[in-house]
Amino acid sequence: MRIIECIPNVSEGRRAEVVDAIAAAIRGVSGVRLLDYSSDPAHNRSVFTFAGDADGVKAAVLALYERALPAIDLRTHRGEHPRLGAVEVVPFVPIDGVSMADCVALAKEVAQEVTTRFGVPTYLYEEASLNPARKNLEDIRRGEYEGLAAKMRAPEWAPDFGAPTPHPTAGASVIGARMPLIAYNINLDTNRLDVARKIAAGIRHSSGGFRFVKAAGFELKERGIVQVSMNLTNYEKTPIFRVFETVKREAERYGVSILESEIVGLVPAAALHATAEYYLQIAGFNANQVLENKLRAAE
Repeated sequence: MRIIECIPNVSEGRRAEVVDAIAAAIRGVSGVRLLDYSSDPAHNRSVFTFAGDADGVKAAVLALYERALPAIDLRTHRGEHPRLGAVEVVPFVPIDGVSMADCVALAKEVAQEVTTRFGVPTYLYEEASLNPARKNLEDIRRGEYEGLAAKMRAPEWAPDFGAPTPHPTAGASVIGARMPLIAYNINLDTNRLDVARKIAAGIRHSSGGFRFVKAAGFELKERGIVQVSMNLTNYEKTPIFRVFETVKREAERYGVSILESEIVGLVPAAALHATAEYYLQIAGFNANQVLENKLRAAE
């Protein structure tokens, strides 16, 4: 088995018919399984998770672009989440029988194909980028769609593929290869955006927080609350429970409590095992004590 996971983020989370049509396009590709998809209306963003071999995953990505691009116009798009493209980020993750180098090669191949076929300029990020200044998604995204044309005029921000001009409605895409991450949000029982932003600044690596945490504060206006939205890029070295407890303590400083937390997309079982072990104080916990894991091993 040679399995690659792909988790595209698309700038549409309010029109269910558009999201469902994209999901149907992915399902229509032979040899690929759509594992999960979810939408956030406040962020106006959807995340799709599918897996298969390299050929199948490439075909599914191109099918996604073919369905998404005619339906999304960033000139009128609004949402809490920062974005620079209609199909904004497309990461490839090695799962089984493939190396990171395989995923890097696939990222470059797909990025070039997206530019050639759809006219969308593409940037390479994470392991696929050879430029240290352009490895992090947030650096490439800075300025968003509205600032993209001016940014692209700077020689250091010319895209890896395509002309240094945004697609008029689809902006640009960021395509790359990385290890698994967890998209994790914590919703606070307050409407104070300044609190969410201060907490995010305190826990993210770029401003002195945890090494493997990227975080930002957002307002969820329709619910009257705020959110600390995170990507945990190494759940073994910075586990979910450590981040949760830190956000809880920081929120208490402002007289704010946690309303709930949520995982966007899929999560490795090991991350949940570690959280259960921590909160339940289970001594000597082993993943083989999980019934499903034991059955899978027996098979």
